[in-house]
Amino acid sequence: MAITDWPETERPRERLLAHGADALSDAELLAIFLRTGSRGQSAVDLARELLSRFGSLRGLLEADRDSFCAGPGLGDAKYTQLQAVLAMARRYLAADLERGDALTSPRATREFLQSRLRHQQREIFACLFLDNRHRVLGFEELFQGTVDSAAVYPREVARRALAYNAAAVIAAHNHPSGVAEPSRADEQITRRLKEALGLVDIRLLDHFVVGDGDPVSFAERGLL
Repeated sequence: MAITDWPETERPRERLLAHGADALSDAELLAIFLRTGSRGQSAVDLARELLSRFGSLRGLLEADRDSFCAGPGLGDAKYTQLQAVLAMARRYLAADLERGDALTSPRATREFLQSRLRHQQREIFACLFLDNRHRVLGFEELFQGTVDSAAVYPREVARRALAYNAAAVIAAHNHPSGVAEPSRADEQITRRLKEALGLVDIRLLDHFVVGDGDPVSFAERGLL
């Protein structure tokens, strides 16, 4: 049965308009993006099949082009649409930080770092550079490693902070495994980074580990 034949209160688009996007399931949200189903399937049926095939909504959103386009009802047009949506979401989150909301809104900081790092298949070490009023001056992905580790050079972080004339830094890296628990190596590099930045009078405000779920804050753990 086509979605247009469903009762109006059960149609995803109408439900979103009436109750907001948070009221919809992953399959319903995906169905709105897909717009149409395939032969013998509604858009919701197709969405459920895709979520099953890719394991989750995140699995679908992070699929590479070949894997994505191999899915039923998908192709280059949908892939480019999806990449545009994801890029807009990242820029929206970045705009919150650019307006100086990073430290007055810790949630915005976490969401921004998740959007930039959680989907990465390799370990990435990045930094937010802040002025003396904790406004964001810039964000850079500085080091890339294997799935297990990234080679981090505190002197290079200090050099980039000085280039921004930053007064403070928030560091972050992802764990591709999805487990955000800091390792002993993470604690060691954080101490070295804090010492290196301290030599040039720059504060390390926090270090976030990004995985599945909420990023772990070193400052909240008392590890700084």
